[in-house]
Amino acid sequence: MPAVKNKQILLASRPVGEPSPANFKSAESELREPGEGEILLKTLWLSLDPYMRGRMSAAKSYAKPVEPGEMMVGGTVSEVAASKHKDYKPGDVVLSYDGWQQYALSKGMGLRKLDPKQAPVQTALGVLGMPGMTAYTGLLAIGQPKAKETVVVAAAAGPVGSVVGQIAKIKGARAVGIAGGKDKCDYIVKELGFDAAIDHRAPDMAAKLKEACPNGIDVYFENVGGAVWDAVFSLLNDFARIPVCGIVAHYNDTTLPSGPDRTPMLMGAILRKRLTMRGFIVWDFAAQEKDFQRDVGQWLREGKIKYREDVVEGLEKAPEAFIGMLKGKNFGKLLVRVAS
Repeated sequence: MPAVKNKQILLASRPVGEPSPANFKSAESELREPGEGEILLKTLWLSLDPYMRGRMSAAKSYAKPVEPGEMMVGGTVSEVAASKHKDYKPGDVVLSYDGWQQYALSKGMGLRKLDPKQAPVQTALGVLGMPGMTAYTGLLAIGQPKAKETVVVAAAAGPVGSVVGQIAKIKGARAVGIAGGKDKCDYIVKELGFDAAIDHRAPDMAAKLKEACPNGIDVYFENVGGAVWDAVFSLLNDFARIPVCGIVAHYNDTTLPSGPDRTPMLMGAILRKRLTMRGFIVWDFAAQEKDFQRDVGQWLREGKIKYREDVVEGLEKAPEAFIGMLKGKNFGKLLVRVAS
């Protein structure tokens, strides 16, 4: 087969504060045909996720940062375009981690075959993928919701928060979601079955949250930080559990917030209320992946869990869509359809 023209999107420079289009650049190169034991993958879907903002930074974290000039990382669903690997044939669809590009060469390591008859293949990047497993493991392993308890989740219309709230309901808890705007708030109550929704843009957000949680908060699934955390903090009950998944309100910060040091107040509350506050990365719970696939797959088939996708067409749109996601512009799991 002839060489394949491959377009990639690279990190051009590290952002200071909010990322901008200038932090990204396109590059094109030729990919050779696969050698013995290799596969040529054609990217169908690219996942855009908040963790990618951290990878653009040089700060030490749980994963190696992307260096300027390197391709942006990301989960993908790909089709086998050509194969010299005994376990894969052209037309197979796989879950991969090939980043922001149209094609990739693989030796088959880390791939998982997908069955389009079981679920739309792009759900392997959303409700049946890393975001769904983040919700499942963080809520059940750390949050441990019990019947009639109150579970609050930030970014509740997103791919993680929406699943958190729905699993909370399955477990018999009350689910209160915090989201941005009337449309998202209506969606999580009317479509997903949350008990209440609070618009974080409302000037009386804190008062509305208190009204929605008359018995306090037993589990708070943290995705945001900022003013949402401030509103939640005083409502936490004794022995509340707080899985810390993300703090998207602070990802673009370049300095510490102004004002007094509130660390003693936080530590005092952790002591007096015996709070459990634990940060986690989804693959801390890799051993639970089969449980996740079994349970969430079943709940999806039974209609107990619903999901929404926000699809952008074309790899070249990825930077703009990613920048918008960090501002809350997406509605549902953000995906780039790279090819049909």
